[in-house]
Amino acid sequence: MNEDTIRLVVIGRMLRRRWRLLAALAVVGALVGYGASLVFPPRYTTTASVLLPGQWEERELLTQVDIATSSTVLDLVADKLRWTDVSGTDLQDQVVAKAADGNIIKISGTADTPQHAQQLSDRTAQQFVGFAKQIAGGSADNESANERAALRKQVEAANRRISALAEAADPGQTVEGVEARTSLEKLRTSLEEAMTKLDQADPASNTAGMVVMGPAARPTGEAAPTRVQLIGAGALLFFLLAVIGHLAAVRMNRRPRTEREIAAALGADLIGTVDVPDDGHAPRTEGGGALARITRLLGADSRWDTPAPQRSGDEAGRRIRYRRVCARLRDRSAAPQQLLAVVPEGDRVAHRAAGQLVAEAAGEASTGRPLLRLVPVSVDRPMVPDRATESGALIVVSAGNWTTAELSGMARACADGGHEVVGLVVADPVLARPESPADPSPHHAAPAPAVHSHAPGGSA
Repeated sequence: MNEDTIRLVVIGRMLRRRWRLLAALAVVGALVGYGASLVFPPRYTTTASVLLPGQWEERELLTQVDIATSSTVLDLVADKLRWTDVSGTDLQDQVVAKAADGNIIKISGTADTPQHAQQLSDRTAQQFVGFAKQIAGGSADNESANERAALRKQVEAANRRISALAEAADPGQTVEGVEARTSLEKLRTSLEEAMTKLDQADPASNTAGMVVMGPAARPTGEAAPTRVQLIGAGALLFFLLAVIGHLAAVRMNRRPRTEREIAAALGADLIGTVDVPDDGHAPRTEGGGALARITRLLGADSRWDTPAPQRSGDEAGRRIRYRRVCARLRDRSAAPQQLLAVVPEGDRVAHRAAGQLVAEAAGEASTGRPLLRLVPVSVDRPMVPDRATESGALIVVSAGNWTTAELSGMARACADGGHEVVGLVVADPVLARPESPADPSPHHAAPAPAVHSHAPGGSA
């Protein structure tokens, strides 16, 4: 899996096998989102609109937006609101202004209650209009107004001169006289239109015409992010992190998965592979602690990235595999011998396989097959009993559950105890085929595993 591309089938397999863990993490994320909603109180937002009459360029509108959120305007707003421990600097994060179509400035205020949000938006719009008019009424604008008044007087004088020239023109109906009077009238009209456009384009007059388009509406709902949004975002975030974590873990996984890889990690020869019936619901690992019970409850006690167990044959076919392993062990030694069946603690599949091997060897000891004694070994601190009557160790493990370091540690523990590793048996979980109720032959019934576990002792 670590060299394969992550495909949808892998994600689907993860969702099927780890849905309880993913659901639990999503619930944890939802609780975290709920806790965040308690830390950050609800916020409410509303908007007030200010109309700017006349013709405005885009850069001029942006200037008015900056004025609406300036520190001067917000200080005036804070003075009018008289809220406790609230200054203009504090309001800079609560007031937002932007230019909309139609020369409209929208001022949005955010506060902890709907009433405060409405008051903040209305006060900011009012103070913005008042401050803009105050700027327009400055001394520089007064000089501009005087210049415009003088210009208008000059235009009026030009209009009177045009009228005098029109009256002095040839009163007859000659072509030249008509053309002269027509040109003078056009000139008069052009002057009047120019003055009208000049008045309309006067920023001072436009600013003086600013008006607040009614009070802001009182908000009826919380501003984003709401409590529901925080809860949903927390659940989704934890779910996605769990999925990404699973995919990253399987990509980085270096645990031996094949018989050849496991044999290379142990430095032992593969004796055979045996099948262990599994209903798909029993845990792959054992343990009595609270953490182990929680792990089994969440379905995280088994590997999710391995393919689904294949359906095995009948009991007789599975027993043949165990007999063949015992026969290969007999062929490796000239005389009957006793071996240790070393199993990693917590490996339920391997433990069942080793128990079946012990039963098969005990049931057919008369054939010269070696006797086996089951010895569970901790993979954290592996320890095997010192050599006594045993003349070797047979390691039984399941695939994909142990790292190379853990497997090599078991092999070193056997060597420290004076036991030569005679071989490796890999236990594969399979789906048991339902036995037919007819003809439950005693020959097909598996013997009860007479397992005699030995407490580890001796050298490490």
